[in-house]
Amino acid sequence: MNTIWNCALRTWQVGIGDPGVTGWVIVGLYLLVGLICFVAAGRTAFPWYTARREKFFWRALGLVLLALAVNKQLDLQSLLTASARCAAQLQGWYENRRVVQVAFIVAILAFMLLFALLLWTIVRGTLRRNGLALIGLIFVLGFVAVRAVGFHGMDALINMRVQGVRVNWALEITGPVLILLAALINMRRGAVDQ
Repeated sequence: MNTIWNCALRTWQVGIGDPGVTGWVIVGLYLLVGLICFVAAGRTAFPWYTARREKFFWRALGLVLLALAVNKQLDLQSLLTASARCAAQLQGWYENRRVVQVAFIVAILAFMLLFALLLWTIVRGTLRRNGLALIGLIFVLGFVAVRAVGFHGMDALINMRVQGVRVNWALEITGPVLILLAALINMRRGAVDQ
């Protein structure tokens, strides 16, 4: 394991993954919305019969967004990729890596689907209050899935520019913005929807 780690660290370096202004704005958005999710969980007057579930939902959203903020600049998925590449080379299965890559992508997609279904189950019966945040989460998970899969055709599409704005940026901020709007709406109206 030490050999794999040393190999991976030769190709991956700690650094800023997206050093441009837009990258930092997106990190700031993830941080802001993640923190607001925690505030919404604590300050929103959810009905007593759904309060525990809804607070869990908002805290889970907060954790996801804070994790994405950290990953956005540390580029931890590149460390994971480098580690897997090193393991494949050192263990002699590099030529057959496609099977492992596909299995890993399927596992990521299955995990994200299960996570989204879990959160949907948690907020069942409260979609008037939490549906917009759930849609935002679907956007976030969809964006992460597209980046994780990394098909070259998809990469070309999301790196296109429309009116000077990269499609990538628009897709990445849509989910957090929807979650932010849902949190602010819930806090403003007290989320009492009787």
